[in-house]
Amino acid sequence: MYGLTGKMIAQPGQRDTLISYLLQAAAGMRDLEGCYIYIVSSANDDENAIWITEVWRSQADHQASLALAGAQELIAQARPLIAGFSDRTEFVPVGGKGLPNND
Repeated sequence: MYGLTGKMIAQPGQRDTLISYLLQAAAGMRDLEGCYIYIVSSANDDENAIWITEVWRSQADHQASLALAGAQELIAQARPLIAGFSDRTEFVPVGGKGLPNND
């Protein structure tokens, strides 16, 4: 499995609009093969910050999702609302609620 979490910083006053784009992306992933978890969270300590946590079957599945036409369209629409990124961490999920068994 492959996981990542990161902090996205919205342009001032644009966090809710940017979150709406990210939630559209999440809705599109419900039936996407290889995506187990995609969580969008607003930060309590920064009015412009958004945390995104993802778990995928593999890093290749994650990369392939970014190349999909729908994903590219959402990225293009959301890009002007993004001021930056920080605190990105990649990890290897080993199990837990919502994840498939590795048996």
